[in-house]
Amino acid sequence: MAQLFDLSDEALAVFAFAAYHQLSSGQMVRSVVQRDGAGHKASDAAVSELTERGLIEADGDEIRFTEDGEQALQAFISGLRGGRSA
Repeated sequence: MAQLFDLSDEALAVFAFAAYHQLSSGQMVRSVVQRDGAGHKASDAAVSELTERGLIEADGDEIRFTEDGEQALQAFISGLRGGRSA
């Protein structure tokens, strides 16, 4: 599984955004918006970093987590919960 400890803060923000949506909705998140059309967007550097690590695929509008990215997101959420599962 991918390690997140050495990601940039901008790349971690993508995981934080996805974690927020998963925790607030109670639904598994497999993708998040890359650009919302209202001026909010994921950092291009973060998207490049996460793509290079094989954690996401992005098309300019949407960020889709790969299998490794989904596992990393669940580990990220588990860390927020202090290591306990949902």
